[in-house]
Amino acid sequence: MTSTTIDTLRFATAGSVDDGKSTLVGRLLHDSKSVLTDQLEAVERVSADRGQDSPDLALLTDGLRAEREQGITIDVAYRYFATPRRRFILADTPGHVQYTRNMVTGASTAELAIILVDARNGVVEQTLRHAAVAALLRVPNVVLAVNKMDLVGYEQGVFERIVEEFAGHAAELGLPGFTPIPVSALVGDNVVDRSAHMDWYAGPALLEFLEDVPVGADPSDAPARFPVQYVIRDGEVRWYAGQLVSGSLRVGDRVTVHPSGESSEITGISVLGTEADVAYAPQSVSLRLADQRDVSRGDMITAGADAPALTQDVRAAVCHLADRPLRVGDRVLLRHTTRTVKAIVKDLSGAAELTANDLGRITLRTAEPLALDDYAVSRRTGAFLVIDPADGATLTAGMADLG
Repeated sequence: MTSTTIDTLRFATAGSVDDGKSTLVGRLLHDSKSVLTDQLEAVERVSADRGQDSPDLALLTDGLRAEREQGITIDVAYRYFATPRRRFILADTPGHVQYTRNMVTGASTAELAIILVDARNGVVEQTLRHAAVAALLRVPNVVLAVNKMDLVGYEQGVFERIVEEFAGHAAELGLPGFTPIPVSALVGDNVVDRSAHMDWYAGPALLEFLEDVPVGADPSDAPARFPVQYVIRDGEVRWYAGQLVSGSLRVGDRVTVHPSGESSEITGISVLGTEADVAYAPQSVSLRLADQRDVSRGDMITAGADAPALTQDVRAAVCHLADRPLRVGDRVLLRHTTRTVKAIVKDLSGAAELTANDLGRITLRTAEPLALDDYAVSRRTGAFLVIDPADGATLTAGMADLG
């Protein structure tokens, strides 16, 4: 693969406290030679000051002072690294239950999630919560990294029991599949290099898998979805600017504007100020239409017969992000792509309220119709945010379920 065709994998890590997640990420960065010399020297100094014989690789990711003092991961730490085969954007997410919302943030755009398990403890409550979030967000690929295999004598039976237990829960949660890998982050077994201690394991090391796993489908192959960001007036001509989040659009295409349902034809496409015949997702473009239509920010322009569903009754799986609870009857704002509409919470599937980090299901009634896709079909146009109309704070992240 040449340098001009190297792709990028976005992935997130999650694990219960003390499962060794930060050490795993640090080992991955260190052994793939993705750590700058001055960073490694700083980690070595801090480790020596603590009386440790070897560098504490967890310090490569636990950058916040509070994290270092408490020995836990609080914030989402983003790391960028590359190998000759692929570029990576890594979101190292917190393990504590009170930071579930941070995992949702980190994994929302991920194409792969690594769920870490301590081989001594096996599957715990937080493991299931992380698996539920991965299922909720429709993360396409999941790795079950069974860590600290060195502390259980590298026993194959321990690994297989954990995998079997996780598989049962994964099926219940609707997680379509996962790849189990036995590792020792502290020693380096099966992280970047294959382990000499587990000849019973014939699969890839973690980095090998990350390099080989297929990156998601080309967004330009999906149905065209163009949320209008703003309108540019050039004399008598109007251009509609925004990001083409999926599909492709060509000059001459018949398009429909939602929610009005009006149709027109594309007569011009501008990409970075240069006229073009075609645009592909995820390009930011401006469109010119043949007719003077009443198109404004928040409208959705689509092409072809596969149009999104227009609805005012929104059913969704959600993760509540705010400290303020959400209750039936609350009047809120719903932000979908570039459109924001008033809404009311109609149902919480039997729950009295949703509090911070709760996972649940919700039904909202919007004041105006939305051009929604099912989240299972499109993570971009099936996702939305519930907003507090009083101060604009984000309350809840939603994944539309139109089935």
